[in-house]
Amino acid sequence: MGGVEDDEPPTKRVKVSSGELRSLLNNSSLTEPLVGSLGDLMARPLPSQGDEEMVGTKGIIKRVEFVRIITKALYSLGYEKSGALLEKESGIPLHSSVVNSFRQQVLDGNWDESVATLHKIGLTDETVVKSASFLILEQKFFELLEKDKFMDALKTLRSEIAPLCINTSRVHELSACIVSPSRCLLSGLSSQDIVSTNSRSKLLGKLQELLPPTVMIPERRLEHLVEQALNVQREACVFHNSLDSALSLYSDHQCGKDQIPSHTLQVLQAHRDEVWYLQFSHNGKYLASSSNDRSAIIWEVNEDGGVSLKHRLTGHQKPVLTVSWSPDDRQLLTCGMEEVIRRWDVTSGVCLQAYEKAGVGSISCGWLPDGKRVFSGMTDKSICMWDLDGKELECWKGLRTLKISDMAITNDGKRIISMCRENAILLLDREAKVEGEIEENQTITSFSLSRDNKFLLINLFNQEIHLWSIDGDLKLVSKYMGHKRSRFVIRSCFGGFDQAFIASGSEDSQVYIWHRATGELLEALPGHSGAVNCVSWNPADPHMLASASDDRTIRIWGLNRVNLKRKDTYCNGIIHHCNGGT
Repeated sequence: MGGVEDDEPPTKRVKVSSGELRSLLNNSSLTEPLVGSLGDLMARPLPSQGDEEMVGTKGIIKRVEFVRIITKALYSLGYEKSGALLEKESGIPLHSSVVNSFRQQVLDGNWDESVATLHKIGLTDETVVKSASFLILEQKFFELLEKDKFMDALKTLRSEIAPLCINTSRVHELSACIVSPSRCLLSGLSSQDIVSTNSRSKLLGKLQELLPPTVMIPERRLEHLVEQALNVQREACVFHNSLDSALSLYSDHQCGKDQIPSHTLQVLQAHRDEVWYLQFSHNGKYLASSSNDRSAIIWEVNEDGGVSLKHRLTGHQKPVLTVSWSPDDRQLLTCGMEEVIRRWDVTSGVCLQAYEKAGVGSISCGWLPDGKRVFSGMTDKSICMWDLDGKELECWKGLRTLKISDMAITNDGKRIISMCRENAILLLDREAKVEGEIEENQTITSFSLSRDNKFLLINLFNQEIHLWSIDGDLKLVSKYMGHKRSRFVIRSCFGGFDQAFIASGSEDSQVYIWHRATGELLEALPGHSGAVNCVSWNPADPHMLASASDDRTIRIWGLNRVNLKRKDTYCNGIIHHCNGGT
């Protein structure tokens, strides 16, 4: 067992007789340590350790910078005594004496002294010096105006601010404030905003952003570095599918495959024919499905994660192609195949309105963001818009849609997205009347818009899924392959935490999941006994995925939790007949 003595050189290990030892003990105080306290031994680094210029195992962190950033963090967190103690113990001041003087002069409103001290800091960039001086003198100017010292303010403007020869437009605005205080309000230069209790602290913050970080360390620099490190770990984690609260500083972050919803939790068997489409509500509390059995069903997601039948919606004379949730999730649209669109109340299951056009059928439907208008792609390749009462408001004619057609509208309501040719998607700007177009080399079967409206996921005839960026220039970002498609319309979706995954149905009865950024195929989930036509990821629960199949079932996928309560696989519900127009 090693003790403190073991670190001493051999020459200090002297044999002492028992008599000499007893004499030493008698002459010493038992209340005083022989060498030093354990705290002293643990806290004081060896001289060689304290003089090291670099810290860390990689030798890339400068010790002085590291200590200064920690000190800054302590002060920012309100630990004033700890910050001061670290400065004293390390011998590394947070700021130089000149910078400390400068900061105090700014806070005290000693404007002339602060400008003079600014020139002593040693800044090499004259533009930075002038810009910092401008900010200081501008604060001086406004404080003089607040005290009704108009002549002194004018003198400051003419003899101190203007000679800096920068920001001429701002100088003109300041001049207008002397002539007419109301002009200050029009220019956003309210003296109440400039001259307030925290105005000098805000000025110091602006100066801190302007001056080099070696002079004044940016606010929350340590937090920023830690956040960067966590972001790198999260982005490198292929299976990351949990809230950021799961990230910890105590260990490197790494999710396992168990974070992907890959286990069947429920099988819903209420439809009597192939299930073609399904979609979770925006709040994740409901799931709507449509089927070849000419019905749609509203399912409720219970607090325990179970899914139960809420309403069966009947009244369509043909198979129901798609469904669409209103922005507030209180209403649902259902689109019959080349038939009418019906609007339903989610709470009661009652049909509120039917939308149709003489001699033309609907093939898709959707809501405008205000929830007061609905739109549809029509069999005559036009796009029609109605108010909630069924009055037609607009109609875009021409090659706008196809008979097999998805439609989407951006959250700002400005862009309508639809398939305009077999291999092309139209992006129609309703306000600018400008059209953009994504053209593929293969036939497009379906597409899906990301939650942030910046990306479009396109399913192709050749068994590929393409991810396109539509934010600015149109650009192909990634491709996903592995699923099977030969005859049917197969739909895919974004999903998981921060929509970091891509899921898709497949004709081989499996659900496929890829990592969105890398394109790596993560899972192929068996379970269905027929083609999987559509998938939907719960936007409020990254661990819940639903799939619709030709086997007449809907599967709810989740995590493999042993303690999950067993759910009934069949749910009965009330059948609601539509009383709207036909």
